[in-house]
Amino acid sequence: MSIAYWSTVDTKVGPFTAVVAGDGAVLASGWTGDVAELTPLISASLAPGELTGRRDLGPVTTAIRRYHAGDLDAVDGVEVRQRSGTFREHAWDVLRTVPAGKPVSYAGYAELTGNPAAVRAAASACARNAAALFVPCHRVVKTGGAIGNFRWGVDTKRWLLDHEAP
Repeated sequence: MSIAYWSTVDTKVGPFTAVVAGDGAVLASGWTGDVAELTPLISASLAPGELTGRRDLGPVTTAIRRYHAGDLDAVDGVEVRQRSGTFREHAWDVLRTVPAGKPVSYAGYAELTGNPAAVRAAASACARNAAALFVPCHRVVKTGGAIGNFRWGVDTKRWLLDHEAP
């Protein structure tokens, strides 16, 4: 039986909770104080048999704090583990290459995946991303710059984009 750990950190934009595998890879994360909002986002193939709360998740907690304090690259090296279809997993990997302060449109994101016609599939990858912040789906906006939707709220997305603005 696999064990995962979770912790909540207070941030400038509200509580942020992360769930990590025993080896420290992020399985799910987002701006919530309720771990029960995150566990359904974890792929069934990765779902832990046991979930234990901790005060600190080591490098993951450090990265969360540093990012919110202004070190926008602090989350880049944190391992993330998500499972889905081939396109979606590739799209999540590509999303991790979108730099802070350089948001892309959904059409631009589809182009980055190598499939410019897959705009809806790219949007779906954002919507199904379990590891918010570490896989920065907040950096994808509507064509023309409108903010678009965000699982953790439009106000949080706006704060993140403003936080990352050059």
